[in-house]
Amino acid sequence: MSTSRGRIWTGVIRVAPYDRDHTVAIRAAISVGVPLIVLWSIGRLDLSIYASFGAFASLYGRTDRIGDRVRMQVAAGAVVVAAMLIGTALSVADVPAPFAIVVVAVVASMATLLAYATQWHPPGALFIVFAAGATASIPAEGARFGHVLVVGLAAVVFSLTVTLVSETVTGRRIPRLTRTKNRMPVGAVAAEMALTVAVATVLAGAAGLLLFHAHWYWAMVGAVAAVSGPHVKARVIRGLQRLIGTLLGVLVAAGILALGMPPLAVILIAVALQAGAELFVGRNYAIAMVFITPLALLMVQLAAPTTVGVLLTDRLWETVVGIVAGTAVAVGSALIRGRRQRA
Repeated sequence: MSTSRGRIWTGVIRVAPYDRDHTVAIRAAISVGVPLIVLWSIGRLDLSIYASFGAFASLYGRTDRIGDRVRMQVAAGAVVVAAMLIGTALSVADVPAPFAIVVVAVVASMATLLAYATQWHPPGALFIVFAAGATASIPAEGARFGHVLVVGLAAVVFSLTVTLVSETVTGRRIPRLTRTKNRMPVGAVAAEMALTVAVATVLAGAAGLLLFHAHWYWAMVGAVAAVSGPHVKARVIRGLQRLIGTLLGVLVAAGILALGMPPLAVILIAVALQAGAELFVGRNYAIAMVFITPLALLMVQLAAPTTVGVLLTDRLWETVVGIVAGTAVAVGSALIRGRRQRA
């Protein structure tokens, strides 16, 4: 038992070697920063969250060949925009939060299947849940559908442009978009993953809503992170890393928000945080979360300002709820699988 715990904590604190992560960090910073600065310049930071989510397309396929990376970013970008449209529809229709949680969980489950079949990297539905849940929680009217499409798709296209220009400059030639990854068959393993994600997100969202009400989707995001990974030990490690990183990240966010900086300064800090996250997300998830947590809070605060204290405490406790729910489901799933294999 002590040996197992030791291996888990070794996994939590281990930092993988540097692997040209700065190139991904630069691409991500440009993809996020430019759309936000454009929106600031025209006085529409209320749309910043749609641009930020669209720019998440740049985070996919960081180490894949350019053909696979572009295809992955196109698919992920389209799914993120679709998730924002679904979340916006829930908000416009004023769907009660319990039903919104179920819808977001279904979206998470379907995105998990797609990510598995097309071998997305990063795998899973974390960004999709974040996009759907956040937009469902922001009050919206019918005109927002057009905003999501224009701003979200523009951010996706800009991210793809950054990817292609970067590859052209570094390779000194126009890249050939050759496919090297094939689709994976969706069988029992993928079905179990999708079911696990659905159960974990519903449980986390419901618990977050009952306990804290406001930002229930953060609990769902935490649950998705906790059930990600090839085996139960990897899932426990990821859950612990997210918890530790979130705690430290909330402290960083509190310091940033306490300064009361103007929007442009907040945007520049967000860009720096995005770069920092990409420098470490493939090396140690806990360190990456120290950057990701204040970045996520700044994104929400730019688009829909709220009381800072509520924002910080909700983020922390909703994450705890999500990780507990996700870890419980991950361990329970592993136990059920083990019993079936022994039967």
